[in-house]
Amino acid sequence: MRAFEYFTATDSKHAVALLAEHAPARIIAGGTDLLADLKSSPSHAPKTVVDISRATDMRKIEVNARGLCIGALVTHSEIMASKLIKEMFPALVDAAHTIGAVQTRNLGTLGGNLVTAVPSVDSGPTLVALDAQVTIAGPAGKRSLPLAEFFVGPRRTALKQDELLVEIVIPTANLDKPAHFLKMGLRKGQALALVNVASSLWVDAKKNTCRDVRIVLGAVAPTVIRAKTAEKFLEGRVATPENCAEAGRLAVEDARPISDMRASAEYRKDLVAVLAKRTLEAACVQARAMKQKGARK
Repeated sequence: MRAFEYFTATDSKHAVALLAEHAPARIIAGGTDLLADLKSSPSHAPKTVVDISRATDMRKIEVNARGLCIGALVTHSEIMASKLIKEMFPALVDAAHTIGAVQTRNLGTLGGNLVTAVPSVDSGPTLVALDAQVTIAGPAGKRSLPLAEFFVGPRRTALKQDELLVEIVIPTANLDKPAHFLKMGLRKGQALALVNVASSLWVDAKKNTCRDVRIVLGAVAPTVIRAKTAEKFLEGRVATPENCAEAGRLAVEDARPISDMRASAEYRKDLVAVLAKRTLEAACVQARAMKQKGARK
């Protein structure tokens, strides 16, 4: 490993200042991805590393006027342990549980997972299905954009060299929105996704019809993508297993998987259909449970 300069940021503003002064620099928080990169490709070691792990202003989980705000330095284990997230979005807990081993979840951060921008990113589909926004800090201040637009290609994001992902926000309109996440890998734990899928929707209490349908696919395109053909089909239709199954089949039309040593493109397409159907059915079950709970109140 080659030598590099190392700076520790006290908060997000300090981190942005360091990035502006020493660009291009690499950021380290949990280090689960960066350290692996440094070991596997020592010749590509950065000249400067900025440590943001002590920036406590990026470790919050709270609900405010904007929605559910999750700091970029919140770890996967903290997401799994959060009572707030468990109650509002169990799908986020399910997704966090699939990321690496216990040690990785204890160190790895939500922001770090998103910034890697690999097509199989496990935290991405559920957040995109919930219309999450990301807050990005830079020398000129902060800006927001949809998480779906944050991913611009394999291992490429909308971040500039002197910018930092500081927060992920699920908007107020989607608080408690029924959602479900499923992942298929070659083994139960510590596996890259062959396919991962997250779906979210509201179900009209009187008509039993679906609205604001989101079906999001991972590991089947250069970035996390929405299955808009399937979403359009299910929007306004009755929430039945048959319609969920048809939406699953239509989701395949938006997938662009490749064949590699882990699975063929055709197998991945089959997985898309099955997982989309199952996540939609599970989201419908959640919606009905919410309806019954509200009726009892």
